[in-house]
Amino acid sequence: MKEFAYIHDETQNPSPLRAVPALASFSDDQLDDVLNSSSLLQCEPGDCIIKEGSIDSRIYILLSGELEVRVGGRKVAAITRVGEVFGELALVNQDKRLASVIASTKAVCLAVDQKFLQDIHPREEDPDFHASLYEFVARLVMRKLEATSRRLAEVEKELRQLREAQSAPVVAPVVSKPVLKRPLKRRPAARKPARAR
Repeated sequence: MKEFAYIHDETQNPSPLRAVPALASFSDDQLDDVLNSSSLLQCEPGDCIIKEGSIDSRIYILLSGELEVRVGGRKVAAITRVGEVFGELALVNQDKRLASVIASTKAVCLAVDQKFLQDIHPREEDPDFHASLYEFVARLVMRKLEATSRRLAEVEKELRQLREAQSAPVVAPVVSKPVLKRPLKRRPAARKPARAR
């Protein structure tokens, strides 16, 4: 994985970032500061962007490629939409990462260092910026909760249908026994009465 400082034209925000609804929380100047505190990650398949159990203060935005989310080494989700944000809970809970994120194809991500943002915008001096930052995270968490709720409703419906199918009375098919035909016994032919001679 290669990492580069993100350099952008401050008069024009890059189009993949315009596609991120959550970034609407930031004014143009605030978004410039976010981008100036960012790095570009160029990933090869198999590169680990976030390691489960690690502590890291960055939030990521997928700019191209596909990623997979693994918990305990097992794939649990995929990140495939350009502009999709991941790792945002590090801003809120500052705890160990709950999952690994690994590139499944060549990928490019924007890594935003929120600790650096806090250094250039101390909370006490710039509460507006931090309000926008937390609104950004709240929007992301809300969208992910809505998606999780929809998926949970689908799974509950599938489970209910399976239970109903299992509890339905099983009617054994009626199997009729084959009827064996016995050969007909031939009756002795009736004798014709003898003719008188």
